[in-house]
Amino acid sequence: MKDTKTFKVTDKSQGKRLDKVVSDYISDLSRSRVKDLIEQHLITVNGENKKPKYSTKTDDEIVVQIPEPETIDLCPENIDLDIVYEDDDVIVVNKPQGMVVHPSPGHPNHTLVNALLYHCPLSNINGTYRPGIVHRIDKDTSGLLMVAKNNMAHESLSKQLKAKSNIREYVALVHGNIKENTGTINAPIGRSKKDRKKQAVIEDGKHAVTHFKVLERYGEYTLVSCVLETGRTHQIRVHMKYIGHPLAGDPLYGPKKTIHGNGQFLHAKKLGFIHPRTKEQLVFERPVPEIFQETIQKLRNKANIH
Repeated sequence: MKDTKTFKVTDKSQGKRLDKVVSDYISDLSRSRVKDLIEQHLITVNGENKKPKYSTKTDDEIVVQIPEPETIDLCPENIDLDIVYEDDDVIVVNKPQGMVVHPSPGHPNHTLVNALLYHCPLSNINGTYRPGIVHRIDKDTSGLLMVAKNNMAHESLSKQLKAKSNIREYVALVHGNIKENTGTINAPIGRSKKDRKKQAVIEDGKHAVTHFKVLERYGEYTLVSCVLETGRTHQIRVHMKYIGHPLAGDPLYGPKKTIHGNGQFLHAKKLGFIHPRTKEQLVFERPVPEIFQETIQKLRNKANIH
């Protein structure tokens, strides 16, 4: 069920951005929520899809479809956690492949947040369904995540992410033989115009930078280290595909003929940040999961690398 609202742009509002006009007219919709609805093609102007920055004209007919929110009960769940570090302010966990970070429509429970809530208190800055969550990794990406137990820690860790002062290093197995030893991919990322489930490199996307370094070459595949300068949705997966080297096992961005594991071969190996209270630099590392390690060993054996 969708709640549909229709209105016409007045002389007073003409010339303003579409997202501003809609959020002014429907006061309980934030600008970011309006942008989401525009991206989902749930807001039209004279029957057409427009961008959030579209400059409205007098008598433009705007139709807004608001989906009914899916209710989620956020319950603590007794799920095992691989805790790498913990104190009164922060907790660092090594997330397994297959676990969603926080509840959302389609994934109402069994998430990392459900497990964390059972284990300890979390900050509440980030809304009802994302307590403690400062940054995310995809469901089928394994590896290290920092989580805030209180609002002071949350604000500090968020600022570090914004200032790009923390360390986030990933290991990825990609298709093809990357010729360069190192490289930087600087290409804006946004929602794909062709497929709403995907992100893509698009002209008006958000600034996104990934640095990569080749660790090993296996002929048809390459093992790389990726360091994130920004944190866009699916950034490494989109950027590596963009340069012609999609991740092995990636069901969304990779080719059909690939190495099959538990989703994409991507692991958040290294995480570093300044502790919010002690101001000490903390750095953590965790090896790739077993299936990733076994796949690398098979490729090494095949390529005769010892």
